[in-house]
Amino acid sequence: MPELDSPQRQAPDSLMLTGFWYRALPAESVHRNQLQQATLLEIPLVLGRDRQGKPFALRDACPHRGMPLHCGKFDGENVECSYHGWTFDAHDGQCQLIPSLTADQNLKVDRIYAGSYPCEEQDDFIWVYIPDPAPQSAGFTLREEAPDPAPLIEKFSDQYKLAYLTANMPVSIDHGIIGLMDPAHGPFVHQAWWWRSRHSIHEKHKNFEPIPNGFRMSAHTPSSNSAPYKLLRLYASDDSITTTIDFVLPNLRKEIIRAGKYWFSSLTTVTPITRNECRLDVVAAWNIFRWLPFGPGLLKFVFAKFVEQDRRTMELQAEGLKHNPHLMLIDDADRPAKWYFGLKAAYLESKRTGSEMKHPMGGPVTLKWRS
Repeated sequence: MPELDSPQRQAPDSLMLTGFWYRALPAESVHRNQLQQATLLEIPLVLGRDRQGKPFALRDACPHRGMPLHCGKFDGENVECSYHGWTFDAHDGQCQLIPSLTADQNLKVDRIYAGSYPCEEQDDFIWVYIPDPAPQSAGFTLREEAPDPAPLIEKFSDQYKLAYLTANMPVSIDHGIIGLMDPAHGPFVHQAWWWRSRHSIHEKHKNFEPIPNGFRMSAHTPSSNSAPYKLLRLYASDDSITTTIDFVLPNLRKEIIRAGKYWFSSLTTVTPITRNECRLDVVAAWNIFRWLPFGPGLLKFVFAKFVEQDRRTMELQAEGLKHNPHLMLIDDADRPAKWYFGLKAAYLESKRTGSEMKHPMGGPVTLKWRS
């Protein structure tokens, strides 16, 4: 597959991929017997929990006249539209009642559905599966179930801490993702006295390999110019400390750090909200640094600073992108971005033709850059 050098030429419409799970909202923001709005891939959703606490997700529009369902009532089992009182099962969207029908009118209410989506709670987030869209002329029917469960953070012991951070980014999903995987911005964007600086920039060599629907930065020793690496050496010898980083379509960045029996694992997602807005969600689990005073709070502080620096950078970048500038990607630092666009194009082509997805990587490769 030829490697194009412009994100805009590769994905001119910032296409948002369907047929995947996406993080919708932090779990703590979705309460029992209440309705909460969310947007994924420009689809308006209403989320909630039933009486048992199980989450659900419906399209936020009554199939009768389009009234947003979040404006209605929820009794812990059914959602009632505020316009005409049509009532729908919260989980499968099946219509339960149309109050305006008279006894001699035989409309088959149970054949009417509000849009419903598979919904799961994993690692402090509510995930929603967004299927491929049905033909526009078709109404909603019984929903399509997800082929696989929602993604989980990998964990390597029973005892661990868990924390998350989230930030809105005023750029398309493509710019959000290639910003997430960019290996060269660290010394310029993530500056702090306890972190690396531009004065510590040096040449790096990393091995990459193809994996299903993505690619992997193979297990390697973390960068020696980072403060966390210096702390890790308190737990294990240099050669036993490893980091592995995966990117998997549509938007998953998985990082695992191992230091003997200690570990740190994170699952970061860039979720498309609209064509020009995405959201960064970082969820981390770990059993390391337990001796640090206020360890979870300190780790969350560090992540919050990084996320805010990325958010501010994306905010500034959005100003430049308004004018549709010519963009370019270079080797080797931008090769992961090229792989992302290649994976996305290959996935869409395989769906269009029904053929097997062709991976843009021919095999393992070593990339070099300075950061």
